[in-house]
Amino acid sequence: MVFKRRDSRPLWRSALEMIWPSSGWKRAATYVWHRMRRLPDTPERIARGLFAGVFISFTPLFGFHFLGAAGIAWAMRGNIPAALLGTFVGNPLTTPIFMTLSLETGYWLLGTENRLTLSQVLPFFSEASAQIARNLLSFWTGGESDWTPLREFFTRIWFPMLAGSVIPGTIAGLIFQWGSLPLIRAWQRLRARHRDARIAAARARGTKP
Repeated sequence: MVFKRRDSRPLWRSALEMIWPSSGWKRAATYVWHRMRRLPDTPERIARGLFAGVFISFTPLFGFHFLGAAGIAWAMRGNIPAALLGTFVGNPLTTPIFMTLSLETGYWLLGTENRLTLSQVLPFFSEASAQIARNLLSFWTGGESDWTPLREFFTRIWFPMLAGSVIPGTIAGLIFQWGSLPLIRAWQRLRARHRDARIAAARARGTKP
């Protein structure tokens, strides 16, 4: 095969790299920042887009974070590509922390007494996904759909997590928004100075910049 690896990796190594890539999260974060600072927009719009991406990462809208981030950025008149890059804040290392914060905050807001831990919640997500897939498939196969188990999932887990995500998501989003704003401004000023220097040097040589 053309794209087959020369050295086949064991299954455990492939699973490990899904959580901790061989290049490291530092390199991944550097790549995201490199893309962020090259976005052709005002620092304020880029920072608002970053807020949208970070905020949506706290919600249980798994599989729709890109769409949610783009929608929030559009509503805030923020930069949509920056919002998509901001969703990378939610990764296999941070997502369990975000889920725990959102769930506990939601239970606190709703006054829930019978609380579930994250280890208890995760199996419900996989089962809910499978149940939704079976119900949707029943429309084509003619089978019976059962939404009763999903009702408990949405009331005990999904809705509390969604409601609770607003507070930590907003706090984290504002931290990234206002923390990145001076960095983006400084970088754009630096790029402008370098561009002006190249243009001046090219004019001095009598060539096109």
